[in-house]
Amino acid sequence: MKYTKLGKSDLNVSRICMGCMGFGNAATGQHSWTVDEAQTREIIRHGLELGINFYDTAIVYQNGTSEQYVGRALRDFAKRDDYVIATKFTPRTQEEMDAGVSGQQHIENYLNQSLKNLGMDYVDLYIYHMWDYHTPMEEIMEGLHSIVKAGKARYIGISNCFAWQLAKANFYAREHGLTEFVSIQGHYNLIAREEEREMAPFCKDQNIAMTPYSALAGGRLSKRPGETSKRLSEDSYARFKYDATAKADGRIIARAAELADKKGVSMTEISLAWLLTKVTAPVVGATKFSHVDGAVRAVDLELSQEEIDYLEELYVPHALVGVMAQNGKQKAGNVV
Repeated sequence: MKYTKLGKSDLNVSRICMGCMGFGNAATGQHSWTVDEAQTREIIRHGLELGINFYDTAIVYQNGTSEQYVGRALRDFAKRDDYVIATKFTPRTQEEMDAGVSGQQHIENYLNQSLKNLGMDYVDLYIYHMWDYHTPMEEIMEGLHSIVKAGKARYIGISNCFAWQLAKANFYAREHGLTEFVSIQGHYNLIAREEEREMAPFCKDQNIAMTPYSALAGGRLSKRPGETSKRLSEDSYARFKYDATAKADGRIIARAAELADKKGVSMTEISLAWLLTKVTAPVVGATKFSHVDGAVRAVDLELSQEEIDYLEELYVPHALVGVMAQNGKQKAGNVV
């Protein structure tokens, strides 16, 4: 495994971040394809043995059971200083707004619950899961600064935002002596490259780490035509994100398969090796040992510039999907 600094922070992270959305009680929460605690523990143990020290979860994953499973496994298998744990909080709910819960109080309440779920005193990276259009940005930044000052989070990150929002928030924090975001977790992979327009160059200029989710497009970049999995068949949200562009994406996926055959490696290794030329540490979900193995092998796979160009040249612009599409509509609504 190779390691690098997470942006401007002093966190030394593995080039692969294990995404923990696939861990949790399948009977509760959004996803039916998650694995139970016994499997979670073995996968995390395997990841640690292969050098992965960076783990990403969220309070909303399977109603907190992902945090609980991940926290117990990490506490049992590793010393606290030997891993980096990230978790995320979502915007205020309508019920919270009706009750007068402030953005700052919301952050504190959610982090306290996450720490309880994880069984930890602090997290290394606390991530703003998506932009809250109903709460002033200043209130969010002050709330995040407060939990860093309190020692409950070492650094803060953000997910699912536009480059202008990240710039606005960090420049406000810098001007007022508050904590800045050191990382961005956006939707970025070989068949979804819209982050390259503004986010990637901004992050390079500002030394902000990119730790993208959906690194394998919900499994699409790791499987050949006809191959399937429980997640591919049951993940309706991923189908919502990718089905509309399946024909155009298929041509790129075919090139990934072709290059994998040529080099004698898996499609996972090709797809992640490409992404590793662009970002700090992709968030790679794992529900089997083989998922971990392929991700780790990708770190040592080097692609030539010719191979990179071959994978990239068929890309066509994609409309924003999922959370980012919803965010764009919210912002447009606010402007109008």
